[in-house]
Amino acid sequence: MPDAAVHIRGVRKQFTQTIRALENIDLDVAPGEFVCLLGPSGCGKSTLLNVIAGFIAPDEGTVEAFGKPVRAPGPERAMVFQEYALFPWMTVFENIAFGLEIKRANGIAPTVERLLDKLSLKGFSDRFPKDLSGGMRQRVAIARALAIESPMLLMDEPFGALDALTRRSMQDDLLRIWSELKRTIVFVTHGIDESVYLADRVVVMTYRPGTVKRIVEIPLPRPRDPGSPEFARTVRELTALVQEEQRRHEREEFS
Repeated sequence: MPDAAVHIRGVRKQFTQTIRALENIDLDVAPGEFVCLLGPSGCGKSTLLNVIAGFIAPDEGTVEAFGKPVRAPGPERAMVFQEYALFPWMTVFENIAFGLEIKRANGIAPTVERLLDKLSLKGFSDRFPKDLSGGMRQRVAIARALAIESPMLLMDEPFGALDALTRRSMQDDLLRIWSELKRTIVFVTHGIDESVYLADRVVVMTYRPGTVKRIVEIPLPRPRDPGSPEFARTVRELTALVQEEQRRHEREEFS
């Protein structure tokens, strides 16, 4: 894909003699696209995300981000984790400003204030992470990733630990920010409904070795209605693919 945000060809990763995490992964992600990686636990979703981030080097194959080889983490790829990864000794303001301080950027305070407003964190700038709810901590983590203006967000099950109501609120916030800022997002999830609600395309992965089983386009208009027949039909399609892979894994494991 010309000018792809992510261009992956023939990526393979083996951790032990018996565990092949990734095998022959080919994937392109367009600039500004929202892609979800979906599949059973242990299928290599997070490993693939970490390869794109530059935290893990593949044994074989090539990975490019915005036309440049990925050999290490870089400022054009910001990571958001499920565990928030906030500095507990820093306030909300200081956590969001951290990357900007490292870059010695100009206009740090206005940037942080703008993100506090955008992510409904106004009035909490002097709080510490321990004083915040799970949803608010994740808002801070997303604000910190956005502060350095990375064109790509890599998100590893960022809403997995949240309750259902908070998760939906965070999904809506993320979609609003994505629509406004036109960032490329690669988002790992095990939630089928979540992938249909968020993504332009869903990459369904197989279990060990992790490969791309199928890439499913989600043509539903936004905002998406989880109660619509079209939404339910797409969820059923993806559920069948994931369940087929789970059954295959179970047969192999107990044969």
